[in-house]
Amino acid sequence: MKILFWGTPEFSVPSLRALGEEGHDIVGVVTRPDRPAGRGRELRASAVKAEALDQSFRILEPESARSDDFVEEISGLRVDLSVVVAYGQILSREVLDVPAQGSVNLHASLLPALRGAAPINWSIVRGDTVTGVTVMRMVEQMDAGPILFQTEEPIGPEETASDLRMRLSEIGAEALVEALMLLEGGVIEELKQDESRATYAPKVDRATARIDWACESVAVSNFIRGMDAVPGAWSELEGHPVKLFRPEADPDVIPEARPGTIVEADRDTGLLVAAAEGAVRVCEVQPPGKRRMEAEAWIQGRGAIAGQRFE
Repeated sequence: MKILFWGTPEFSVPSLRALGEEGHDIVGVVTRPDRPAGRGRELRASAVKAEALDQSFRILEPESARSDDFVEEISGLRVDLSVVVAYGQILSREVLDVPAQGSVNLHASLLPALRGAAPINWSIVRGDTVTGVTVMRMVEQMDAGPILFQTEEPIGPEETASDLRMRLSEIGAEALVEALMLLEGGVIEELKQDESRATYAPKVDRATARIDWACESVAVSNFIRGMDAVPGAWSELEGHPVKLFRPEADPDVIPEARPGTIVEADRDTGLLVAAAEGAVRVCEVQPPGKRRMEAEAWIQGRGAIAGQRFE
């Protein structure tokens, strides 16, 4: 099958690699143009572009996938199918219809649950114990097309968004290969999504990732795990933003302190912070301008003391 692959972040790479290994003809790889990154703001290629270069695939980097010139360019490739995995731009009906067999997408949730940009983050924030991946036929409405293939996957009690993203990228690649095999064989059933069960997972950013200590300890812990590692859950301490990682909820602790107050700042046991109900032990932190570190090391360097309060 002649495939035009669309993707940008590291999550997309296992799928691109798996399709090539399965023998599909990758006639082009569409990815976002190089962007400034890091403190030096030097241009950096996407993870998908790096993989495409390594595999000697043709690379296309449009600023807009809707431009007439770009639509004309991909039309000339005469592809059978577009496969989209976290490309990062909404595609028009004209673009979706270019391939002879249309376009399919790999989405990191069990649709119709968690449509949108950040399903992995919000599945953990919501406290879900099961998630998965969905291969669907693309329509203009976001993540609303017929389901072609789904695979369920449990979420571990201490799993972070970073952990789950890595695991689902590999599981998604396997699901994509299976779905395309069934599609080629003409034996796949397209299942219409139940709109009444649709939920949404909006994009996460720095503003979204601020911790609300007025929640109970399990919810705070889920939130911190769900925002790991980017953008990173954070809270202000003495007027400075501090990112918090690797939480452990303790709902049985009854701290006599306002939510957000540091109940313990121990060089051996780390940081214990009061929530609305219970407390959260934080095992790693990242103070402004510094690297991510063990909470004990931060405490030893006098970064925090008991009685201070996260806002």
